[in-house]
Amino acid sequence: MQLKHTYLFLLGLILLSSFAVMKQNETANKIELLTIQSDYEVGETIVLKFSASKINKPLLYCSNSYGSTLIAASTENDTLVYNIPENITKKIGVVNWTLLHDAVSLSGHFNINPKAEVASIETYIGPPSIEAGGTDYTMLVVIPSDSLDNPVPTNTSVNAKFQFLASEEKEDMFTKNLIAYKKIHSKKESGRMLVSSESLGINSKEFTINVSAAIPTDFTISATRPHAYADGNQITTFSTSIIRDSHKNLVSDGTFVTFFITNSEGNILKTTGTTIDGIATSKIIHPDYKDTWSIKAYVDGMSESNIISLNFKRVIEDFDIAFSDKNRTLTIGPLQSFMEQMIPDGLHVKLNIYQNNTQVQTLTKTSFNGYVTFKLKPAIYKDGDYSFSVEAAGLSKDIKTKKLW
Repeated sequence: MQLKHTYLFLLGLILLSSFAVMKQNETANKIELLTIQSDYEVGETIVLKFSASKINKPLLYCSNSYGSTLIAASTENDTLVYNIPENITKKIGVVNWTLLHDAVSLSGHFNINPKAEVASIETYIGPPSIEAGGTDYTMLVVIPSDSLDNPVPTNTSVNAKFQFLASEEKEDMFTKNLIAYKKIHSKKESGRMLVSSESLGINSKEFTINVSAAIPTDFTISATRPHAYADGNQITTFSTSIIRDSHKNLVSDGTFVTFFITNSEGNILKTTGTTIDGIATSKIIHPDYKDTWSIKAYVDGMSESNIISLNFKRVIEDFDIAFSDKNRTLTIGPLQSFMEQMIPDGLHVKLNIYQNNTQVQTLTKTSFNGYVTFKLKPAIYKDGDYSFSVEAAGLSKDIKTKKLW
C-alpha cells in the first residue's frame, strides 16, 4: 500500500514538471506587437516593435499596392525592431504586414496618409477647341501632388482661373479621388480663353482654349465679272456675304464654301473657296459659248446660299473657213470678239470630218492670233469627197462636199 502511494506521488511530480516546462516554452515563444500607432504621414520614419522571443528572429512580410518585401529584425533591449524601408514609407496607402514564423500567427496593417502640401501640379485640358453658344464645353483636370509625387488629401482646394475677352473669373474646386476637375462651358461669343489653376500656392502653366463660331447660318452670294461675253478668257468672281453663326459670330477663317454652277445643258461645274474674315471668294473662267449659269453655294452639311443667275452673250457672231493646198488645209478665222478685236489665244475650235455620211474623225485645236489651221495629211485622209463641220464659240458651220486630191 505504501509503495502505491509513493508511485502516485512520483507520477504527479513528473506531470507538474512537464506542465511547468510547457508553460515556460509558451511564454518564451510568445510575440506581441508593441507599436500602438497605426497612421503615419507619408515620408515619416516607420518602425514596428514586437516583444522579444527566444526563438529565431522571424522575417516581417510587408505588402502595399506597389509591391511586397521582406524585412529582417534587429533587437533592442529585448525588443524586435523592424524598420520599414523608404520605398514603402514614401507611398500613400494601406500597408499590410505579417510576421513569418510557424509557431507565431501575427498580422496587421497601418496607413500612410498624404501630406497637406503641394509641390507640383499636373494639368490636363481638352478638347482644345469648342463651339461658341454655351452648349459645348471642355474639361479641366488638375492633379496636385506632394514632394514625393503622391496625390494630396481629399478636399484640397484648387483655384481655377479663366480669362475670356474682357472678363476674368475664378472658381474653387476640391480634390476627390486624387483629382480636381471642372467643365468649362463656352460663351456666346467666339474668341480665345486662357485657363490656369493654383493649389496651396503652386500655380500651373497657362492653357489656351479656342472658342470658335457655331454652325453657320444661311448666307447670300454675288458675282462680279469684267463683262458678260462668253470669251473663254475673262474671270468671274463669286463672293459670299459675311457668314456668321446664330450668335452673330464670324465663322472661323478657313471655313470651306463650295459654289455649284448648273449650266443651260444641266451640266454641273464646281469651284471652291475658304473664308477670310467671314467672306469666301472663288473664281472661274468664262465659258466660250453662249450660256446661262445658275449658281448656289454651300457650307457642306450646315448652311446654303440663295441662287443667282448669270447670262453670257455669244462673243463671235461669224467666222470664215478657207481651203487651200488641194483642199487639205483649212484656215478658220479671223475669230473676232465683241469689239471686233481678235479673240484671245486659246479658244477651242473643233473640226468634224465625215465621209459617206459617216464621221471619220474629230480634230481640236486652239486659236493663235485669231486663227486656227487644220492640215489633212494624205497618208491619213485618202483622195476623195469629204464633208466638214466646224464648231467655235458655240457656232457651227457645215461644208457639204469637198474633194481632196
